[in-house]
Amino acid sequence: MPHVTFVPLSGFRVREEALLELGMSLPGLAARGKAIGELPALGLLTLAGMLPAGWTCSYRPAVRCDEGLADSIADEQPALVAISALTASIEEAYALCRGLRLRGIRTVLGGLHATACAEEAARHADAVVVGSGEAVWRDVLKGAAAGNLQPQYRPGHQPLGERWPLPRFDLLGRSPPRFTLQTARGCPLACDFCGASRLLGSFREKPTDAIRRELAALQGLDPRPLVELADDNTFAGRRDAPELLAALADGGIRYFTECDWRIGERHEILANLADSGCVQVLVGIESLVFRYPGMGAKQAELARVMEAVQRIQEAGVAVNGCFIVGADGETRESLDRLAAFLLDSPFAEVQLTLQTPFPGTALHRRLSREGRLLAERGWPYYTLFDVTYRPDRLTVVELEAAFRLLLGIVFSREQTARRSAIRKRILRSRAEALA
Repeated sequence: MPHVTFVPLSGFRVREEALLELGMSLPGLAARGKAIGELPALGLLTLAGMLPAGWTCSYRPAVRCDEGLADSIADEQPALVAISALTASIEEAYALCRGLRLRGIRTVLGGLHATACAEEAARHADAVVVGSGEAVWRDVLKGAAAGNLQPQYRPGHQPLGERWPLPRFDLLGRSPPRFTLQTARGCPLACDFCGASRLLGSFREKPTDAIRRELAALQGLDPRPLVELADDNTFAGRRDAPELLAALADGGIRYFTECDWRIGERHEILANLADSGCVQVLVGIESLVFRYPGMGAKQAELARVMEAVQRIQEAGVAVNGCFIVGADGETRESLDRLAAFLLDSPFAEVQLTLQTPFPGTALHRRLSREGRLLAERGWPYYTLFDVTYRPDRLTVVELEAAFRLLLGIVFSREQTARRSAIRKRILRSRAEALA
């Protein structure tokens, strides 16, 4: 009976030692990093749900790769090992592929990085899935069983139809801190820093009946699951928002998701968002100094955005304001202004990352054309917390130092406590509204 071992390379990665030390002393920053690192790999769980009769599988998330991991996987005698990794961990994935292939085990790589850098990935694995894995997964399995895997599998341009298999949530064992569930893939916007909106195919919204089926599966494992929606922009499409919110409410979940500020101007969403189980939304404000191309209708004056943020929180849902540091035009003065803004902002939570030119994005292509990518800082530096390019107004060292200083200010114990009080106030008002 052929066996597949699914290996997501999980965990939170930071290269710079000073930032690592800083993270240890900032509870808010460390907590969010831990939560991200613990998220289940929904893509691999979905492929597990597509295994035909006669195949068995195991799910082996790994924070780091070493010889012991390769040996323990080899003990399972798999016909195939399917590995997913983000850019920051891709070289670890390549090393794992080499170790497994030396043991005579076939490997296949997939995900955003493998899609953007297919030729590179193909030098390390027996096969690479480019784009959506569901469309080609059966072909990959046939090739593995027959011993003739193709170097690359591409879904082509044919429509995927209604292929929304039920993920194998049961492979997670005991209930994880958060489950993942996807209601839509990609985003109709095309922000030039975003590596997720288009690489795996066009924007698609999952049918409500498929969402309800997945929610029922989660409730079978945990009667009140905490879920992070693996969406790039949950309410940005054209589907009926109240229908989606009703399905989420019926699912009995508490959830966190990503969307854009425009939901604060949509009454049909705000009226039911908290009742649907939504606890917090991450809203990309992005940069206060640079207007990224591709943001479309998401681009607006800050005053309008902040009014929408206030309305979301008044509706009983905390807002995590997400900001990108280091865009063109960034200076020490602009970072001081950002710090002052965040110290007095109404956000219930804040996320700060460095501009990162992930492969496959318009940002990466532009900085490459301009000769600004740092050749000495390879993929392991693409963590969202390490500088990988030459800024236009600061030196690399200046940006690194300014980013550390900003993190120290925004995630100080005082500021972490202030935002915690905001979250508690939102929860109290929400409870009072339901009473």
